[in-house]
Amino acid sequence: MVAVNVTNAVEASGEARNAGDITIAHSSLTVDHSLKLPEMKPRIVELFKDLFNHWSNLDESHFAAAQLSGGITNRLLKVSVEEENGNTVLVTIRIYGPNTEYVINRDRELQAIVHLSAAGFGPKLLGTFENGMVQSFIHARTLNASDMRKPKLAAEIAKQLKSFHQVDIPGSKEPQLWNDIFKFLKKASYLTYDDRKKQNMYKKISFKEVETELIKLKELTGQLDAPVVFAHNDLLSGNLMLNDDEEKLYFIDFEYGSYSYRGFDIGNHFNEYAGLDCDYTLYPTKNEQYHFFRHYLNPEKPNEVSDIDLEALYVETTSYMLVSHLYWSLWALIQAKN
Repeated sequence: MVAVNVTNAVEASGEARNAGDITIAHSSLTVDHSLKLPEMKPRIVELFKDLFNHWSNLDESHFAAAQLSGGITNRLLKVSVEEENGNTVLVTIRIYGPNTEYVINRDRELQAIVHLSAAGFGPKLLGTFENGMVQSFIHARTLNASDMRKPKLAAEIAKQLKSFHQVDIPGSKEPQLWNDIFKFLKKASYLTYDDRKKQNMYKKISFKEVETELIKLKELTGQLDAPVVFAHNDLLSGNLMLNDDEEKLYFIDFEYGSYSYRGFDIGNHFNEYAGLDCDYTLYPTKNEQYHFFRHYLNPEKPNEVSDIDLEALYVETTSYMLVSHLYWSLWALIQAKN
């Protein structure tokens, strides 16, 4: 059994979808996110035959699917396809979580993926369908939260994030952070939960106070003149992968990516040191943050970064870190409804 380069093995078929000036294979089929894997497999086979000419004559026995870890709202699967010549192709299928269109701009995501992939970030986009996408498979493990604070990995994350922020994505360069967060606030303010316990907790939230705090934070951060970059906006451990043998780090999952503020992307990443248990005693110390900043600001000569530049980025990041808390709190209220 030989694994081959999927970008050479896959021949697109069916419909097409535009991502800027690039055309991507598209299928109008959907895959039910809630199905158990054995029940889902026939639909995946049908989808792959619709998307890729090269596999249209293979029967179901040539396909195998396995659940992957790392997805919070999406469902991630590894699909292996045994071709007639004996080669095996591995791909990843991402099935969007229900109602994620309320918090994610899929057109924006699709355009970004194409250009980020061309710049060397993440897997290659092979095709899309009505509620998901198919991408090349990355041979690497997903990081855990404790990995991110290891000095060598933290330095590599910082270096790659600097490069990520320099990728040019066509279209408007206007920062989307405040547009997105006030959209979340509007949606979160008018929810009703079927679960009584959730509803009782929800009623205790003062969205007027939340709005007031957001306005204060917008005014505060507006004084910092933070650079606008194309930001990942969701750089948690689950969206970082490492091939230990090659010591190669990958950024993945760009669905929240947009033009935004540098400090938000870094501050949000630091918040993710707390992990899914939200243990903020694990938030990086000032020394750990400065280590990250040095490798972000000057990847080739980190020890030459000035104290003034370190302190300025510390203030910028700490201010936007507060915004990150409210951003994901509102997001969580919306997701809890789904």
